[in-house]
Amino acid sequence: MNTRGPAADDGLRLKPFRGLRYVPERVRSLAAVTSPPYDVVVRPDGLHHLESSDPHNIVRLILPQAPTADARPRRAADTLAEWLADGVLAPDAEPALYVYEQRGGGLLQRGLIGALELSSPAEGVVLPHEDVMPHVVEERAALMRTTGAHLEPLLLTYRGDGGTTGATAVIERAVAGAPLLATTTEDGFSHRLWAVTDPAELSAAAADLAGHQALIADGHHRWATYLRLREERSCPGPWNYGLVLLIDTARYPLQVRAIHRLLHRLPVAEALAALEGSFRVRTLDVPLPQALDALAEAAGGGNAFLLAGDGRFHLVDRPDPALLERTVRRDRPEAWRALDATVLHATLLEHVWRVPDAPEHIAYLHDTEAAVTQAVRNGATAVLMHPVREEVVRDLARQGVTMPRKSTSFGPKPATGLVLRSLALED
Repeated sequence: MNTRGPAADDGLRLKPFRGLRYVPERVRSLAAVTSPPYDVVVRPDGLHHLESSDPHNIVRLILPQAPTADARPRRAADTLAEWLADGVLAPDAEPALYVYEQRGGGLLQRGLIGALELSSPAEGVVLPHEDVMPHVVEERAALMRTTGAHLEPLLLTYRGDGGTTGATAVIERAVAGAPLLATTTEDGFSHRLWAVTDPAELSAAAADLAGHQALIADGHHRWATYLRLREERSCPGPWNYGLVLLIDTARYPLQVRAIHRLLHRLPVAEALAALEGSFRVRTLDVPLPQALDALAEAAGGGNAFLLAGDGRFHLVDRPDPALLERTVRRDRPEAWRALDATVLHATLLEHVWRVPDAPEHIAYLHDTEAAVTQAVRNGATAVLMHPVREEVVRDLARQGVTMPRKSTSFGPKPATGLVLRSLALED
């Protein structure tokens, strides 16, 4: 993607901030208080596991538990205030950009965490590529508004020159020194964090980033929340900025995975019966890895999905072209019309299965095994998806076309809990 803006001052403006970080002596371990992003936690099992790992696990802030939805943001705010008062969390002494590194599974990722000046999609500085769900934005807005904090960074990507100049050079010089923290999470990934406070280094990073635009890789709902909360304020201030992690994918490429659907109230037998005559269906009596291989092969020739929930896997492909013509809107680029997520939502969910796009009917799960397990356990249908290519995502974003919600999962995602942003420190 061409991520150069028309002028150097029209691009990304990333400013330092005083990060809130865990005080190591006050927690069992840094690994024990981290969490995946809020929408990757597989509830309820994952939530309970994280809550029990340490009484101060960050999940108590990003997914607070309370008897009512209205009480959850207040619970998080009270917990945050308690941890600050008890010295569990403490602000750094001076504003910094934070160099973040994670390494594992043969992958190395490095980037900059900072407070990014917000911009609307029309400005073309930060490009979304997925639609959002209003109820999730409302939930995140209530949480951020009540806590007065950004609890986890969005993941944004930009395309540098792949060399070792500008922001990349700042990162490489930082990692040559001792980190602020280092930990290894239970998934085997190691995480390290450095603070960049030198004015010359901050200026070098700012000058480089000011000529780039970024793609939202993960965090569309949080970005929409940032914009919503900014609009609630009449004067410029800390709400004009949002916590982000910026990765130069020319140097540190990301992986793109699929996000699966769990249809709570649709048994597999009913789903399969409704497909007769409109899709080809083949039942596979094979383990999950082989079923996913079959899905990948079928996806090479067009739209394909894998249904699970009855103890077997059902490969669904070759949709009736006439059905697609009737059900998929025509005012979008062909690449958008051909997306699996487009066909799933426009054709299968809306017209074939008639499943409302609401939380009580559909859940979105990143973990493939968890999707299958929950479908079997609850008599539901898991729709397993094949990942979309990153080039398709970028091309559509460049055209200003958003994909159906939860179409992609870029990763690895930053661990939540290593550094937080309190807006009260910037008032």
